[in-house]
Amino acid sequence: MKKRILLIYTGGTIGMNKSENGYAPQRGFLQEILEGIPALRNEAMPDWELLELDPLLDSSNTTVVEWNCISGIIKEHYHRFDGFVILHGTDTMAYTASALSFSLENLDKPVILTGSQIPLFEIRNDALANLLTSMLIAAEGRVREVALCFDYKLLRGNRSVKRSTSDLDAFYSPNFPPLAEMGTSISYNHMIPARMHNAPFRVQQLDKIPIGIIKVFPGIQFELFEEIMTESLKGIVLEAFGAGNIPGAADAILPIVRKAYENGTVLVICSQCLKGSVTLGAYETSSALKKAGAVCAFDMTTEAAVAKLYYLFSCGYDAETVKQKMEEDLRGEITVL
Repeated sequence: MKKRILLIYTGGTIGMNKSENGYAPQRGFLQEILEGIPALRNEAMPDWELLELDPLLDSSNTTVVEWNCISGIIKEHYHRFDGFVILHGTDTMAYTASALSFSLENLDKPVILTGSQIPLFEIRNDALANLLTSMLIAAEGRVREVALCFDYKLLRGNRSVKRSTSDLDAFYSPNFPPLAEMGTSISYNHMIPARMHNAPFRVQQLDKIPIGIIKVFPGIQFELFEEIMTESLKGIVLEAFGAGNIPGAADAILPIVRKAYENGTVLVICSQCLKGSVTLGAYETSSALKKAGAVCAFDMTTEAAVAKLYYLFSCGYDAETVKQKMEEDLRGEITVL
């Protein structure tokens, strides 16, 4: 019996058409293009249906609302389909992949995000290969988690980052090997154990949690950010240098950390370096953060750290529990040593 795959089109370059103002998503256009592709009717392909979000969005406009919409669609159709392929714009695809990896609890089916740098209707494009490969991987069912498929590589969703605006090899997984690589055949990474779940599948809807990101730079004046540390701010991701280092005198950031602690704001330290891990206290310039109770993101991406904060606060945990769980590996987003 053929596998059944649901294609969920959220918007993004892969299904866009030309308009007076450049490429833009257009309702019904992707369905028309897909129906004209002979490969999608090949016997080797799974059966598929297309569902379009309304409205279709450029992914730069994606918010928690869209994450909840996608997870809600998967929940509604979970038992009707063997896998899901989400067609998404590249700008925020890594954020969406990370968010879904947390909100889709006890997932036991493939959820594959893909898109393209060139629209599907163009003669020369990367869209068709990304689409066909994602559908075949979803149908095989060997990767039962949220993953991102792009340019013949399958990456764990919450480990992926966008690294290029123009290269077809647009995504990268700096601290975790690809789940699969595609050449003449699909080669899965057999070193990665299957993620099995006994509990029933459920969806944790995400709340609009006030979260911020601060990127440190030489000469940063931390006191300028003290005013945003209010009780309404639940989490801050601080992108530090190297292994978690901050510029200037360590004492400069302490009032912010102290105010964050008093207000119940969780301060998470990521690295600006794509590869490697944060190790608070390894250098003198990060020891102040560790002593003040900042949370170490280890080798989590910024995208995963932001999505994880949304998820944990949406679960109803208090700040101390969020801090504890931020340093635990929940969905393979952290390398456990």
